[in-house]
Amino acid sequence: MKILKYIGIALLICGILFAAAYFIKTNNKSVIEYETQSTIVTSIERKTVVTGKVIPEDEVEIKPQIQGIIETLFVEEGDLVNTGDLLARIKVVPNEQNLNSAQGRLANSKIVLKNSKIDFDRSKDLFSKGIISKQEFENSELRYSQSKQDVSNATSDLQIIRSGSAGGAASANTNIRATVPGTILEIPVEEGFQVIASNSFNAGTTIATIADLNKMIFEGKVDEAEVGKLKVGMPLEVNLGAIEDQSLEAKLKFIAPKGNEEQGAVQFIIEADLFLNDSIFIRAGYSANASLVLQRKDSIMAIPESLLQFDRETEKPYVEVSVGEQKFERRDVEIGISDGVNVEILSGLTKEDLIKVWNKTEPIKKGDDTKEEDQ
Repeated sequence: MKILKYIGIALLICGILFAAAYFIKTNNKSVIEYETQSTIVTSIERKTVVTGKVIPEDEVEIKPQIQGIIETLFVEEGDLVNTGDLLARIKVVPNEQNLNSAQGRLANSKIVLKNSKIDFDRSKDLFSKGIISKQEFENSELRYSQSKQDVSNATSDLQIIRSGSAGGAASANTNIRATVPGTILEIPVEEGFQVIASNSFNAGTTIATIADLNKMIFEGKVDEAEVGKLKVGMPLEVNLGAIEDQSLEAKLKFIAPKGNEEQGAVQFIIEADLFLNDSIFIRAGYSANASLVLQRKDSIMAIPESLLQFDRETEKPYVEVSVGEQKFERRDVEIGISDGVNVEILSGLTKEDLIKVWNKTEPIKKGDDTKEEDQ
C-alpha cells in the first residue's frame, strides 16, 4: 500500500515538472528584432487595364437591290476582293400577283394604243383634207404618243418583275458586286437562300461583310471613375489574348460622350488606332487588354507601400522611424501616387530616415512544420 502511495506521489511530481517545462518552453520567445528600410528614388506609373476586342475600323455589309434566291456564290470567307468583284448572282423569282398585274397593264395599254392609232390615222386624213382644225389633229397625235409611252412603260415593268431589271441592265441588279476592297469576313447566306432587297422599309438581307484588316482598332470599356483621366491621343499598349508575348502600340482616338450602365457601373466606350506590323496577322474579333498610363512621375522619393500603417481612428497614413537601437517613433506622412508596390512620399520623411519593417513574417521552423503535417 505504501509502495503504491510512493509511486503515485512520484508520478504526480513528474507530471508537474513536465507541465512546467512545457510551459516555460512554449512561452520562452525571443525578442523580435525589426529590420529597417530607407527611402528610394524611383519612377511610378499609375496604370489601368481596359478589356475589349480588336475590330476593323470599317465594316461594309453588301445587300441586294432586288429580292430573289441566291443562285451562285463566287467567294468564300477570308477571300481578298477589290471594288467591283463579283460576289454572288441572284435568280429572280417573280411574285405571281405582281406578274399578273403587270401583264394586265400591258394588255390594257396595247388596247388603248390600238384605238389611239386608229383615231390618229383618221384625224391625219381629215386634217389633210382641211375638214378638222390643227388643234384637233395635235390632240389626237398627243393621245397616240402617250399610248405608245404607256405600252413601253408597261413592257419595262413586266420585264423588271420577270428578270429584275429592264433593258440592257438586267445583270446589274442580279450580279452582287463588292463596293469596297478588303477581306470577306462573313457570308451569312448560302446558295438557295431567299434574300430581300434593301429599301426604305427593310434593311435587306446581308450577302457578305467586307472589311480592310490593315486598318484595325481596339474597342473597350472604361469605368466612370477613370474616364475623366483619359485624353484623346494617349498611348496604349494592347496585348492580344490569342497571341502570347506580343503587344501592339495604339493611340486613343475616341472617348464616348455618353456612358451605359452595366451591372450597376457606368461604362464608357473608347477606341484606339492600332499600329500593326507584318510579323503578326490580326483577325477581327480578337479579345485584347489595353494598358493606359493615367499618371506618371519620375525621380520621386518613395517607399514600399507595405511599410505604411494607418491610424484606426483617422485612417491617415504613418510610418515608424528608427530613433535608436530597436527604438522607433511614429511619423505621420503625406502620400501621393502609387502603383500598388511603391508609394510616393510628399512630406514627413527625409532620405536619411530608416523606416521600420513592421509586418515582416517569421520563417516557419522545420520542427513546427513537421508537427503541423503530422497533425
